[in-house]
Amino acid sequence: MKPAPFIYHAPSSIEEALDLLHEHGADAKPLAGGQSLIPAMNFRLATPAVLVDLNGADGLRGVRRDAGSLEIGAMTVHRTLEHSQDVAQAAPLVSAAMPYVAHAAIRTRGTLGGSLAHADPAAELPAVMLALDATFTLASRGGSRSVPATAFFAGLFTTAIEPGELLVNITIPAAVDRSAAAFDEVSRRRGDFALAGAAAYVVVGPDGRCETARVGLLSLADRPVLAAEVTRLLTGTQPTRESIRESADASARVDIDPTSDIHASSRYRRQLAAVLIRRVLERAFTSLEHA
Repeated sequence: MKPAPFIYHAPSSIEEALDLLHEHGADAKPLAGGQSLIPAMNFRLATPAVLVDLNGADGLRGVRRDAGSLEIGAMTVHRTLEHSQDVAQAAPLVSAAMPYVAHAAIRTRGTLGGSLAHADPAAELPAVMLALDATFTLASRGGSRSVPATAFFAGLFTTAIEPGELLVNITIPAAVDRSAAAFDEVSRRRGDFALAGAAAYVVVGPDGRCETARVGLLSLADRPVLAAEVTRLLTGTQPTRESIRESADASARVDIDPTSDIHASSRYRRQLAAVLIRRVLERAFTSLEHA
């Protein structure tokens, strides 16, 4: 298993990387952690003519926190997110999801931006970013633009990134008072791709009514999806076990389009979705009751 021939570049700055991506257009592929791209190249499922290695480019790593948001450089590795106190305080859902991402060895190399740009519907972090209403900054030689997570994932392994563009930054609104998060997934073995997964972020008001209920789902469609029925049915209500169950069941019927494969049937994945949505919502709301 060897990749097809390619030209290798190792830029030392974002500007140099963008120049290379602009020059080569659709023939070029950025290399981040390489945990998905390199195996795909070895199997010749991906055959870029030009590889632009971002590991030496300054300015693409780091976690920066201010009063209202958390900014994460696209080349920040999973292990950094897993152990960052700023992430744990401002975006606890990210911290909750990180141990589910593959194995520790993978997390030392894999990057946040690489996972998001790869857009595997079975990956945890794209669903987490949907739940957290994150915004992605895409840069090109002509400037930059911001894309909400809800508009970023366009299909199976497909995103809003255009040829010549690079995902450089992810901005997550900081968790507010009376908010809670929970993550869960089901896989055959820990570290395997999930059969289904759910990431929840909820906010309740002083009167106990739900102000925000966002659940990102993975492995249940050709892209990560938001559980729209959960938001519709729970927002403005006093969450109860029964209303949570009703919203989870409704979302599993309406919001997802799971496929059947050698690992699980579509029907089984739909049932898993209902259970996982209910589980993460109950866990999040219950934690606020005891806060």
